Amino acid sequence: MKNLGNMLKQAQQMQSRMAEMQAKLDATTVDGAAGAGMVTVTLTGKGDLKRVSIDPSLMVADEREVLEDLLVAAHADAKQKVEAMMAEEMQKATAGLNLPGGLPGGFKLPF
Repeated sequence: MKNLGNMLKQAQQMQSRMAEMQAKLDATTVDGAAGAGMVTVTLTGKGDLKRVSIDPSLMVADEREVLEDLLVAAHADAKQKVEAMMAEEMQKATAGLNLPGGLPGGFKLPF
């Protein structure tokens, strides 16, 4: 029974750390850029789009496709940074917990 008690204690610790991590991610923003900074997007740590900034020189009808591509690239850059930040926070949240079998590779959170 001592082992079960330890597992429950670890589960409570992890739940607490996960709640802290979610709050931190929601309060954090990450910028992604493309076109040498001509297009930037800002995402929250949870991946919600908060802001888009476009250099006025790209506001030309003939440059529409370039602008569309730069928006996609800036978003992808920001998303990659958010995923790296989430992985780092997840590692911190589970540090020191003796989880049976550990976390499987590619484990994704539902947020």
